[in-house]
Amino acid sequence: MLKIDTHTHIIPKKLPNWSEKFGYGDFIYLQHHKKGFAKMMRGNQFFREIKENAWNPKLRIEEYSKFNTQIQVVCTIPVMFSYWAKPLDCLDLSQYLNDHIAELVEQFPKNYLGLGTLPMQDSELAITELERCKKIGLSGIQIGSNINDLNLNEDRFYPIFEACEKLSMCILVHPWNMMGQQNMQRYWLPWLVGMPAETTRAICSMVFGGIFEKLPKIRVMFAHAGGSFLTTLGRIEHGFVCRPDLVAIDNPVNPRNYLGRFWVDSITHDPVLLDYVIKMIGSEKIVLGSDYPFPLGDLEIGRFIEDMNLEISVKENIFFKAPLEWLGVNSGRFTD
Repeated sequence: MLKIDTHTHIIPKKLPNWSEKFGYGDFIYLQHHKKGFAKMMRGNQFFREIKENAWNPKLRIEEYSKFNTQIQVVCTIPVMFSYWAKPLDCLDLSQYLNDHIAELVEQFPKNYLGLGTLPMQDSELAITELERCKKIGLSGIQIGSNINDLNLNEDRFYPIFEACEKLSMCILVHPWNMMGQQNMQRYWLPWLVGMPAETTRAICSMVFGGIFEKLPKIRVMFAHAGGSFLTTLGRIEHGFVCRPDLVAIDNPVNPRNYLGRFWVDSITHDPVLLDYVIKMIGSEKIVLGSDYPFPLGDLEIGRFIEDMNLEISVKENIFFKAPLEWLGVNSGRFTD
């Protein structure tokens, strides 16, 4: 069975020192301190240690083939977004990352598909880079769950979403810059608690802001099984019904009506929860995801799904049919 992992991250082995180039900021750079490992540094602060599989495409192919996976959709690591930077500098950084991914897709067309990153803090520059991403062979974009603490329903972002629909470029919304993270650094809470909340924030912002209502053909996927949105939809819907004066101010449509209008990935780490997600949104809107190569991801790439007592048609939906629909790609690209 064809398996397409729609949610993985990659970074070039070598990065420019953008802080020196631009003269400000704590941009990410890599310190290759020992064979097969590098430190991601944010300015002078250690951010994360990564392994060679974060940049070596051949090693990645070897690793994910062990889990019967043929294709990875690759995008940058969210900390690279750099939405806080000056717009033209963020464009420069984005183009570097996007060119790297496009070259990877061109070199390994049967193994990789790519998502770009945009300078979302400037809509005109973002749309220009979106158009370029289309031309260089990327399938869509990855964006953050908020843009410098602004929700995705803000008017300034609507032209970007409109352009994505027009260009048939899919969107992965990934949590980042988690709200409240400065107050919950202990116990890794920004990743364990903040990320599910961030994704729910993004979904609610797009639903209540009318993005899906105005752009019915837009193809959006939310990471980590949609965060806590599906498990708290009853509360969200009840708030919409009991306080429309606060909730339904931009869109009068019940949020439950949008189930089936967007995709989520399969990263639940829990077969019981995945079964619930299937019941809520349907396997046609669930795409296989792993968050490879990071340890909080599903690094066995859907093995728990294979072990579940699911109909073959459900597994086919998750492993390749729903991913192909979200990406807007024909299976013949990989099977011919």
